[in-house]
Amino acid sequence: MSERLRVLSLQSYYGGSHKQFQQGWEKYSKHRWSILALPPRHWKWRMRHAAIYFAEEVQRRLSEGEQWDAIVCTDMLNLAEFRGLMPRQIGGIPIVLFFHENQFAYPVREGYQRDEHLAFTNFTSALAADRIWFNSKYNFDSMVDALTRRLKRWPDFQPRMAIESLAGKLSIEPLGIEFPAFDLLPYQQAREQRAANGDPVHLVWAARWEHDKNADDLLAALMILRARGVSFRLSLLGQSFQYSPDVFRKIETEFQAEILRIGYQESRVGYWQALAEADLFVSTAKHEFFGLAAAEGIAAGLLPLFPDRLAYPELLEHAMTRAEAKDYLYDNNAEALADSIEHWSQTRNGIAGQLKFSKQLMSHLSVDLRASEMDDALQATVDKFRVDRRDL
Repeated sequence: MSERLRVLSLQSYYGGSHKQFQQGWEKYSKHRWSILALPPRHWKWRMRHAAIYFAEEVQRRLSEGEQWDAIVCTDMLNLAEFRGLMPRQIGGIPIVLFFHENQFAYPVREGYQRDEHLAFTNFTSALAADRIWFNSKYNFDSMVDALTRRLKRWPDFQPRMAIESLAGKLSIEPLGIEFPAFDLLPYQQAREQRAANGDPVHLVWAARWEHDKNADDLLAALMILRARGVSFRLSLLGQSFQYSPDVFRKIETEFQAEILRIGYQESRVGYWQALAEADLFVSTAKHEFFGLAAAEGIAAGLLPLFPDRLAYPELLEHAMTRAEAKDYLYDNNAEALADSIEHWSQTRNGIAGQLKFSKQLMSHLSVDLRASEMDDALQATVDKFRVDRRDL
């Protein structure tokens, strides 16, 4: 039976794609939401202390009369700790844990070691959840594969059954895309006109300016293209940080004449326009559990050029057939990326008329559709939980 659930969302790291996901779902959801959120900084501390803070805040809200039918939280919460600390009054409602990423497969910066404690926090949190939602199958598989490899390190009492149990409460729930209210057709017509004129191909690279996005391969590919005499224009988009890698300054300096846009776009509409003005969306990432910016690039009408790894092959299945996807996945190195860019700069008729990929992607991932589907999945979880408790 469908009802309007009262949902408590615990957001330990409320920024970036985490915030975008929650706000998009909440905006189109039929359910009623209460949000407990912490600022998006000090992520390791969020995983260590958010359970204490949320348990205290939940107790306070309960004392003020709030009630809920379900709880949704993310992988940035130590859910096992939270369940141990939370008030008993909410022990009878299900908890859904959404994995935006997992610490087993998140790439470690050069010179640093993986914090295995935080990785195993993801594992125990998954065990403590009633349902686990991952934004891609790759995200789930990478965690389970890493857990299975680590079994060799356990001296005894290896939790094989516990690892295997995770699949029984798994759902793959991709992120939703909210497209702004502007017409893509003029941008597509401009794209076709550039192709007809033989103008340089316009590339857009959009990601956080951090080590895991692997801009070194972008720099290397651009240098190869220059050596080959291939002309291009570049929009280098994304948020920079105090300790962003030096490679971004090198790209900005070396290709100043080719760069049309650079840095963080202050408005969402401006960001979408920056995407739609280009021809090709390029990624070089070593870490991508879903690929939100890449999906937005396709939605904006660009042809994608993705490394053949991570969640990218899975993402392309939302926009095209597997046979078509082979043309948009390159072989995981800078030279292969340069080859793909050169190919599409010469095969400009392939850039025209590709809004079909945008339409196909949005038919699967539009935020209103995804919100409705996740509403139904949450309702099914609550219904099953109630039945199971009555049977105890």
